[in-house]
Amino acid sequence: MKKTVWIWNHYATNMYKDRAGRHYSFAENLLKRGYNPIIFCASTNHFSNENIEIMNKKYRVDTIDEITFVIVKTPDYVGNTKKRLYNMLTFYKNLFPVAKEYAQINGKPDLILASSVHPLTLIAGIQMAKKFKVPCICEVRDLWPESIVAYGGLKRTSFIAKVLYRGEKWIYERADKLIFTMEGGSDYIIEQGWNKEQGSSIDLQKVYHINNGVDLDAFKENEKVYKFEDQDLDNEKTFKVIYTGSIRLVNNVKTIVNAAQVVKNESPNAIIFLIYGDGSDRKNLEDFCKENNINNVVFKGYVNKNRIPYVLSKSNLNIIHFEDNQIKKYGASLNKMFEYFASGKPTVSDCEFGYDLIKRYNCGMVVDHADPEQLAKTIIEFSNMSKNQYEQYCKNAITAANDYDYQRLTEKLIELI
Repeated sequence: MKKTVWIWNHYATNMYKDRAGRHYSFAENLLKRGYNPIIFCASTNHFSNENIEIMNKKYRVDTIDEITFVIVKTPDYVGNTKKRLYNMLTFYKNLFPVAKEYAQINGKPDLILASSVHPLTLIAGIQMAKKFKVPCICEVRDLWPESIVAYGGLKRTSFIAKVLYRGEKWIYERADKLIFTMEGGSDYIIEQGWNKEQGSSIDLQKVYHINNGVDLDAFKENEKVYKFEDQDLDNEKTFKVIYTGSIRLVNNVKTIVNAAQVVKNESPNAIIFLIYGDGSDRKNLEDFCKENNINNVVFKGYVNKNRIPYVLSKSNLNIIHFEDNQIKKYGASLNKMFEYFASGKPTVSDCEFGYDLIKRYNCGMVVDHADPEQLAKTIIEFSNMSKNQYEQYCKNAITAANDYDYQRLTEKLIELI
């Protein structure tokens, strides 16, 4: 057995349940290469109301597909409330005694890979790695507090924001290596001026990029195994535009609905929009479609993740909608984008990211700041496209998926380890 790698991700509970996701795939591929990955996560599942039972202990250990999960006890919460913050603080606090006890029983790690979303996990990783005298790689999957500022949750000049920025810089300084899922991580550090501060600058040589990706073997297997009948998916006479994801106000799926209305009025082609997902805005949008006779949109509701590959295999065009903000210039790491690539179908996006992968691979079209009319025009263009041109987009999507297969991404991670 090669090195033991502890992977700390507060929200990997969902990966424990689904047997899928970034760190599950990393762990799976590390195992195949002789490493010993251990995933530490919270007992609460951010994506559901489930809480894994721990009883009177601080943690429990489970093994899924030979991957060891150390599940750290954390309190229940619903939504983005004060209880969620307490949940984060509890996870941070409990990591220390759990890590110490687990190491006493099973041996200390050779390396800790501490992953955000929130920065407390990264701080804990750095502090615990120092105690064990091992390296710590910090993985940044969300820019805190930059993301909160971008979405209007904090003023950049506020005291809280200043404290969070200072804490972020502290993490970047002390991490042995930094992984950003967004390609422009170095750009962000440079724009903050943190690479030039005298006495406390961040060395850009330790900054790396490993995006999210897709497990192509699992994707293809799920496509075969989890087939189901659906008259809209099975209708070969329609051009199917598919969206997968949450349906909340923040996702602004209404833009897609408005584009569908324009398509209905302006195109003679049988174009149907199939929306897979659920959320607080779904009922409002369904009512809006009924009131305005938008009958080319079908809300399919939530589907298990293992059914998404089959759904996308029936697509003619996948759609990404993203609200414009100041952090998009650093690049995208949207999980759905790599599933779209794996489907071998083109993607239309109404937001151009920095280091835009759809444009890089020419596997779809990007119309930045697109309004519903522009989005509709692009969708109609795909429905009228020649077979040769359309198939070239499809081939390019497969090329992108192969480059972001987790087997390849794990090879990048091993180089850093």
